[in-house]
Amino acid sequence: MSAASMGVFDADNHYYEALDAFTRHLDPRLGPRTVMWSEVGGRRYHLVGGRLSTVVSNPTFDPIAKPGALYGYFRGNAEGKTIAEYLVDREPIRPEYRDRDARIEVMDAQGLDKVWLFPTLGVLYEELLKDDPWAVGQTFRAFNRWVHEDWGLSYRDRIFAGAYISLADLDTAVSELEWALDNDVRVACIRAAAPTTDTGQRSPSHEYFDPFWARVNEAGITMIVHAGDSGYSTNGYAPQKFKGDGTFDDGGRPSVKMFALERSVNDFLATLVFDRLFDRFPNLRFASVENGSSFVPGLLHGLSSTAKKVPGWFREDPVETFRRHVWINPFWEDDVHALVETMGADRIIFGSDWPHMEGLARPLDYLDEVKGLSDADQVKILRDNTAFLNTRRPA
Repeated sequence: MSAASMGVFDADNHYYEALDAFTRHLDPRLGPRTVMWSEVGGRRYHLVGGRLSTVVSNPTFDPIAKPGALYGYFRGNAEGKTIAEYLVDREPIRPEYRDRDARIEVMDAQGLDKVWLFPTLGVLYEELLKDDPWAVGQTFRAFNRWVHEDWGLSYRDRIFAGAYISLADLDTAVSELEWALDNDVRVACIRAAAPTTDTGQRSPSHEYFDPFWARVNEAGITMIVHAGDSGYSTNGYAPQKFKGDGTFDDGGRPSVKMFALERSVNDFLATLVFDRLFDRFPNLRFASVENGSSFVPGLLHGLSSTAKKVPGWFREDPVETFRRHVWINPFWEDDVHALVETMGADRIIFGSDWPHMEGLARPLDYLDEVKGLSDADQVKILRDNTAFLNTRRPA
């Protein structure tokens, strides 16, 4: 079966935010508490909560690294280059990175039928604002209005932009969800972190948040746990702050920071099961996107081991609960065949991370990774599973 006849659904596409993405719908008086622009040394940066953010070296995205620029690095770095060496070649920002009709033309050329669309900066700023939950709510309320205006939450039945929802302020989370549902949202994006509320951090599946999960359960949309700044600490093993040039540490040395994504999504998803969220809301569906899949075997082992150590806590085998409610988007360089053995082909979704530098230069290059799987399993991974998650399943 050809990709064209299959109708590939890419579960991980991105936009590069417009210059006014955070400010267009924000009261300017809130700027010092939320997001505003500043110029430092002749370059523009965001002030987030009044503090300079350099987590992205050029938040204007012009010029920008080419899609898939780090392909060789993540394929094994046979050339022995540093990240900075891979990123020397940059280009002016392309129209399709900020315009939905231009993006659809590119999708046609790429052989993609539909895409989920996620933030680039938007998944980084909740952590920087977490000590001001009200400001978190206001920032992402304004941000979501920009997403809807520039991209649409369900544009021409081909581009499905995820609404970003934070649980930091429960009332705002519920109202944002209702707004998104009214605008035909299919997926909502949440970070892999315990939200910081006015009374401190809480587990995302604590009963306090049940009004939100009850509405998600009733509406039947899918929650996307997307990679971003989870706030995970290096616990003194390495500098905590990321540098703006893409390196993990001064001098580019490896550190435990490289495992932050796996650590955070592992803990987030495990906690949903430990807190028995799916017992309370059996219609919930979660997809882990751009967090890779290396954490999955250890997580499933841990769930099974915990069930034996805490007899009677779980109503069923927690591994089966996990498999029923969670879908995994592996990194393109992950061993998808091994993941099929672990999770089953019906719980794996394809995402190219286009047009990010660490993604694929051409989304359908992923066809090489699924060779050897049955035609039926390829169709599930490349289309059917994401299409299922993209369809509301009201309780």
